[in-house]
Amino acid sequence: MKVDLKDRIALVTGAAGAIGRSTALALAANGATVAVNDLHDLEATCDEIRERGGKASGYRADISDVSAVNAMISEIESGLGSIDILVNNAGVNVGKNRVPIHEFPDADWHHIIRVDLDGVFFCSRAVSARMVGRRKGSIINITSVFGIVPVRLQCAYTAAKAGVANFTRSHALELGQYGIRVNGIAPGSILTEGTKSVFYSPENKQRANSLVSHIPLGAPGETDDIAAAVLYLASDDAKYVTGHILVVDGGWTAGFSRDW
Repeated sequence: MKVDLKDRIALVTGAAGAIGRSTALALAANGATVAVNDLHDLEATCDEIRERGGKASGYRADISDVSAVNAMISEIESGLGSIDILVNNAGVNVGKNRVPIHEFPDADWHHIIRVDLDGVFFCSRAVSARMVGRRKGSIINITSVFGIVPVRLQCAYTAAKAGVANFTRSHALELGQYGIRVNGIAPGSILTEGTKSVFYSPENKQRANSLVSHIPLGAPGETDDIAAAVLYLASDDAKYVTGHILVVDGGWTAGFSRDW
């Protein structure tokens, strides 16, 4: 997908992960200068962008820490320029340690809410304050189909992602008068190293078949599918789109595809 993002500054949180990396690469390939945020191996993403001829700078910050977020936004705008595009991608879940709500640990609940919901708020608030003065900008929040259709054994994640979806709509209502668009993307089952090990490895063939049976297109998505959705929402092609949650799930949430 090709859009014109020349001379725009984009911040992607969680850009060392699979979806964040693909998103950062796609934004850079379409002309944006990318501020790459993560707590881990963010330089690998920066290096790959530069190797492909793009522009990137790394910013290590914990998005669940409001002071760290505010400092990062100030550093980006001082070093690169005004942020035109914010992609709130960073997120966590409980991994394989999934338990019902009556066994769910306090620590897991607070950690997931702090990163997946509070982090979106902290980054959005800091960037919005600057975008309002310029009367332009695009904010894109990565939520999940689990914020639309809840699942078992992931109570904190589903709560956080549902919160992100409605926060997106609320944010759009407030900032539309300033020419700022706020949208979300709800990925379904996307093939990453993490989902390969949990769902799609050979030893989990039965689980993989069960999961795919709920996807009308019959296969998991790829990280580039999410990156393409980000490109659209970030571009001027989506200039009349705001307050929308774009579901990229192969039809998962359209309804069960099984015969009854």
